Amino acid sequence: MKVDLKIALIPYNKMETIIPLVIQLNQGKLSEDVLKSRLNDMIAMGGYQCIGVYDADRLIACCGFWVLNKLYAGKHVEPDNVFVEATYRSEGVGELMMNWLFDYAKSIDCIGAEVNCYAHNEKGKKFWERHGFKPLGYHMIKKFE
Repeated sequence: MKVDLKIALIPYNKMETIIPLVIQLNQGKLSEDVLKSRLNDMIAMGGYQCIGVYDADRLIACCGFWVLNKLYAGKHVEPDNVFVEATYRSEGVGELMMNWLFDYAKSIDCIGAEVNCYAHNEKGKKFWERHGFKPLGYHMIKKFE
């Protein structure tokens, strides 16, 4: 992995910078306008944040996440719209984001994490399992010790 990558929470006033990455993630199936509208609604709901990974000033990866509290899971984070640009894949960027996210989650008293993964996304499923998630149907959960 390149040592000069920087990871940080993306401020709400810069959140729309993730849209080009989310367009790639969704293979162009959703328009920029639809994604912007949905993102604004998500931010307004509260509990949504996003990590950005930067190579210099260029956003090369993102990991949105919700801070939630559910009866069956307790207070937890739920990664959402995790994407790394193709040229940076298999370079440890996903690992960097997950380590940051799990440390952050623990710092705000989360007891675990859960994630949803598309059934056809075998690489994604393996990624989440490598990070300690256990399948519960197609819904996956991780408990912190």
